[in-house]
Amino acid sequence: MNIAIILAGGVGSRVGADRPKQFIEILGKPVLAYTVEKFNNHPLIDAVEIVCVESHIEYLREMVNKYNLDKVKWITKGGATFQGSVMNGVNNLKYKISDDDVVLVHFGASPFVEEDIITDAIKVCNEKGNAISTCDFFLLSGVKDDNTKSTQWIDRDTIACMNSPHAFQYKFIYDIYQEAVETGVIDEVEPHTTTLMYKMGKTIYFSKGNQTNIKITTKEDLDLFEGYVLMKQKREAENQ
Repeated sequence: MNIAIILAGGVGSRVGADRPKQFIEILGKPVLAYTVEKFNNHPLIDAVEIVCVESHIEYLREMVNKYNLDKVKWITKGGATFQGSVMNGVNNLKYKISDDDVVLVHFGASPFVEEDIITDAIKVCNEKGNAISTCDFFLLSGVKDDNTKSTQWIDRDTIACMNSPHAFQYKFIYDIYQEAVETGVIDEVEPHTTTLMYKMGKTIYFSKGNQTNIKITTKEDLDLFEGYVLMKQKREAENQ
């Protein structure tokens, strides 16, 4: 089976809204609903688990019913950190799925993800054991001397820009987090699965990504997503 773990456990304070950013409505529909639909409608996804900020679990249940997100099989509580939410999601699936099942961890506030990105993550994970959606870095870049200047450039051809989904064989990701907690490594790295993998000497394999597949972080990102939704609606209407 292929199972999507959608992370909706954060509060998104940088957006400056009165609710977690994944529940902000764009054209009358929560961002999270758009994200979950991408996985719910994907032919290779068998089930979805949502890791939700505790204050909005009942709201989430209503959202799942309203938008007929019928592949959502499990809802579990988010953690205090990103790593905590991922661990809650992974641990909640213990004894519910098989060790060789593929789990795709994806940000609830990343609704730009498209079908081909999900498909390639599953493909690469089946071949290599893990896959991280990755694209090249296209902007000029430099090392910060401080917050006002830079005197050293970075070769952008050496940079891999990683985003979600992150795909893993279930046993692989479960064992990583168990070891990280037991050894204390979980407290030594930045709060992302990729940095944890680097710290533990694991190889990260690239799957398809693109620059459009961003995580909504600011109010401007919300405006960008609204334009994206309107563009999609316009194209669908033209093709009917």
